[in-house]
Amino acid sequence: MQEVLDESGKQQQHLNHERAGDFVLVAKAGAWFTYYYWLEDARAPDYAFTVDIHRKPGYDPAELFMNPRLRFPKLRAARRLVQKKLGFRSLMDVIGVDAEVVRGTHGRVTHAPEAGPLLITRRRDLIDSSHLQATEVHDVLLAHLDGPVT
Repeated sequence: MQEVLDESGKQQQHLNHERAGDFVLVAKAGAWFTYYYWLEDARAPDYAFTVDIHRKPGYDPAELFMNPRLRFPKLRAARRLVQKKLGFRSLMDVIGVDAEVVRGTHGRVTHAPEAGPLLITRRRDLIDSSHLQATEVHDVLLAHLDGPVT
């Protein structure tokens, strides 16, 4: 963890929303906080090994990767799909709980503009500067679709 933001820190980072909690933890660059509260994989809840955004207590970037411990993960996923097509209820349990497979940081503001988000366009006339604020992207995208925003 890099820092803990209290009320004044949340205000400085524009995170002073009523639902932001009493304090906000900021991960170190290149790190993220897992929600894994169990100490042994055998004690993990069923949803830990699945893509289940409604039961997990937060965003789980490990959902982007198949479990490296499975011997034939694609075959297992295909088997689960066939079971579903045949009407059987089953979990698509092909996700691992190894936090080491995830690289980078989700949602952390970078202080280096070159490491921030990238917007690629052929319409340079729609962008005023080489760096956009996150709040400006909406208008640029609408301008691409409809013409200038009024």
